[in-house]
Amino acid sequence: MAELSGLAAVVTGGGSGIGLATARLLAGRGAKVAVLDLKPGDEFTGLYADVTDDASVREAIDTAAERLGGLDILINNAGIGAIGTVADNDDDEWHRVYDVNVVGMVRAARAALPYLRASGHAAIVNTCSIAVLSLTLAMAADHIHEGIRVNCVLPGTADTPWIGRLLDQADDPAAERAALERRQPMGRLVTPDEVAAGIAYLASPLASAVTGTTLAVDGGMAGLRIRPRS
Repeated sequence: MAELSGLAAVVTGGGSGIGLATARLLAGRGAKVAVLDLKPGDEFTGLYADVTDDASVREAIDTAAERLGGLDILINNAGIGAIGTVADNDDDEWHRVYDVNVVGMVRAARAALPYLRASGHAAIVNTCSIAVLSLTLAMAADHIHEGIRVNCVLPGTADTPWIGRLLDQADDPAAERAALERRQPMGRLVTPDEVAAGIAYLASPLASAVTGTTLAVDGGMAGLRIRPRS
């Protein structure tokens, strides 16, 4: 399939996990791809970017657009996590997570908007959380008359290096992984490639009438209530 042929895409957090799987799939479907990350690698046009630093994001987006000949698709995927209850993390940790996971998307979108406005096919896809869902809806409403579609993918629990690092912090990582898998309606974690397929659809012209939508690629986690596996 080459439905993305001739389109230019930027993937934030594209150095590993869902972001890397997405970059590979977009490229496989014909897109020119740039990856923005703290460790972007060299598989694509790799650019260093710290999404908590507006100047860093603007420089990376401008460079990506210059090298790719414009920008049609922005995949906002950079994100981090934290462990514990509201009592376990101080203000600095709360601000750090919010700054990366939400405001980081704002910075990337803001830097990309001039290029997206000039595109004949502009799409933003955000990797979703509750806060990001609200942001996605606001962006979709704000930019619909500029021809920019904005959607998000809800990945549920994906088997990524990030999840692996969280599990490794448990007293018994193998038991924790098994318990996590038992919670999933399908009995397993979703894969980065499965999430990437949802992102690629929303980014493509095949979804030209889709905006302000959340696509759950979560193995039924959000919508199904079934008997836990023994």
